[in-house]
Amino acid sequence: MKALRHEIMESPMTTEEAPPNAETPPCGAAASAAGSAIGAPRVPTLVIEGGKALRGFDFRDLWAHRDLLYFLAWRDVKVRYKQTAMGVAWVILQPLLTMAIFTVLFGRLAKVPSDGEPYPIFVFAGLLPWTYFNQAVTTASNSLVGNAALITKVYFPRLVIPAAAVCAGLVDFAISASIMFLMAFHYGMPFGASLLLIPPLMALTALFALCVGMWMSALNVKYRDVRYALPFLLQIWMYLTPIIYPLKFIPERWRWLLALNPLSGMIQAFRAAVFGRAIDWSGLGLACAMTAVFLIAAGWSFRRMERQFADIV
Repeated sequence: MKALRHEIMESPMTTEEAPPNAETPPCGAAASAAGSAIGAPRVPTLVIEGGKALRGFDFRDLWAHRDLLYFLAWRDVKVRYKQTAMGVAWVILQPLLTMAIFTVLFGRLAKVPSDGEPYPIFVFAGLLPWTYFNQAVTTASNSLVGNAALITKVYFPRLVIPAAAVCAGLVDFAISASIMFLMAFHYGMPFGASLLLIPPLMALTALFALCVGMWMSALNVKYRDVRYALPFLLQIWMYLTPIIYPLKFIPERWRWLLALNPLSGMIQAFRAAVFGRAIDWSGLGLACAMTAVFLIAAGWSFRRMERQFADIV
């Protein structure tokens, strides 16, 4: 028995010995690397990185999505007056009715001066850029919330949405401007070369509307109180802008407060271009500087909150 304990039993086994030069087939990551090395098709990879809070906008990315900007702007134009009885006529009626009310209240009853011009066209020339600014800011402030389904599903520069809302309002402005030219012809006002300044002045107004609308849209995503407070703030803003009164109507010691309002210089320059008068370049230059400051501040604020839009919208 003792001998049996130390006995080693070996069962016969047949094994195939690999050739001495054979290699073990690769597996896992080594297989992928080997496949790439032998010319296998590579799958392109798109990496979307979160934006940094202090980084500026990627204008190349915005330019690449210019077709989306055009599509969203045109969609806003078509949807705005869809299934309305009067359609585009509301673009003309809104400033005309407002002009009529202001003419009766401030022009005839309150005897507010109008710099020697007929009060109806004086106030209409101020209401035209203001109506565009008011509508553009209101629409842009609600644009991100209104496109929540698009934001949470597809990647694109979020700035395209409020920018499309601002661009869509330019169509309404162009229609309303035709009424102003008809009124100028009715009052016998000459058409001079100063009218060529209207397009760049409106471009400046649109840029300022984009600054305010971009900032308000970002705040509206996080704080829904903006949609209720903004109409009230815009109403106060209108009375702080020389629309129904000339700048000379304000005492000189308080005029510096109006100068801090960029719309004050823009509307004054717009009226001067319509009436063929000298433009206050100092006031317009200050409006341009203030717009640049607003653009930097609004862009920084929008960029800082942009990363949270898809989570809280």
